[in-house]
Amino acid sequence: MTKITGIIAEFNPFHKGHEYLLNQIDGPKIVAMSGNWMQRGEPAIFDKWTRAEMALSCGADLVVELPVTVSVQAADFFASGAVDILKNLGITDLAFGSESAIDYNEIADIYETKETEMESFIKALPEQLSYPEKTQMMWQHFTGIKFDGNTPNHVLALAYAKAAAGENINLQAIKRVGKFHSTKLTEGFASATALRQSLFSLTERKNLLTEQTHQSVSQKPAILDLSAIKNHVPSVILETYASPKTNWAAYFPLLQYKIRLDDHLENIFQVNQELSVRLKNAVKSAKNFDELVELVYTKRYTKARVRRLLTYILLNIPKEFNLPKEIHILGFSKAGQEILAQNRGKIISKIGQKPWDELTQKADEIYQLGNVNFKEQNFGRKPIIKREK
Repeated sequence: MTKITGIIAEFNPFHKGHEYLLNQIDGPKIVAMSGNWMQRGEPAIFDKWTRAEMALSCGADLVVELPVTVSVQAADFFASGAVDILKNLGITDLAFGSESAIDYNEIADIYETKETEMESFIKALPEQLSYPEKTQMMWQHFTGIKFDGNTPNHVLALAYAKAAAGENINLQAIKRVGKFHSTKLTEGFASATALRQSLFSLTERKNLLTEQTHQSVSQKPAILDLSAIKNHVPSVILETYASPKTNWAAYFPLLQYKIRLDDHLENIFQVNQELSVRLKNAVKSAKNFDELVELVYTKRYTKARVRRLLTYILLNIPKEFNLPKEIHILGFSKAGQEILAQNRGKIISKIGQKPWDELTQKADEIYQLGNVNFKEQNFGRKPIIKREK
């Protein structure tokens, strides 16, 4: 059997750490990538087509899109939905970065053997605990794994192991290197968080220079200076970092309007009456998205969960939904094209009058409101084809 490796990613944005991960993998690589909305409840800094192009330029062979109802989910459900898509495309291996060097295949075997017992353990835990707390207690009890609160990729890797249990998929953990939790641009691999913060700082500076320039002689807008980040980004995609970008600040007025207007927030996915009341009260005083999260979260409702709930509200995700049956293709190389040829009937390469996934497409329409320079995200868009050198 030909080795085909799956990777679950956001690439928000793509950086040298991601390039390092791809370079550690032999053979064809399929990336199941979040679309325009991220797992922790935030808009992607660059749109899905831009990020897919970055991935293809740096070694990916096939990039497929996670539906919004998979991409904006807690770790277990995010992992399960993504693994299902990759499994459907015939992967033999699943590779991912992790802060830990444990054998995740052993973890998957334990879960496969003790799944019923482990899920019963979670259900028996006190209701006031958050789901992430319950899950970590389960892993500690059955495998002896310890958590220090600073290993988000390790936690996600455990969710991958759980999702891949019994599926005959080899799990390949790539040890993360560099200061991947730092919010500052340091030597070596910079974190996606640090790059996002730097990009918005650079953009603000560019906009200020443009205003000053327009008030003087020239009418040419200032150019975004990417020199501060060039050591942390693969050179082949550095110019792509000047693409249109967005963050929650662009959508917060829309979110405020939606919360104030909707008298039945409890009809939104995972929003209950208690959260609806908290949100209605908090939105009256919150001045920005982060402040709203601070006002709503509790020990039981973590910040990550609140961020996802606010995303569901903005995107109007209903209580019940179905996942799309087809897999949407964002781009491919020659090797990726060969994989697609083996999966005819499972894929959709161009969205026209027939929708792929109505919730994802509506979420993309809302995403486009975040920057006037964003292009159409679905209708008529064709997969990116990586040209071989």
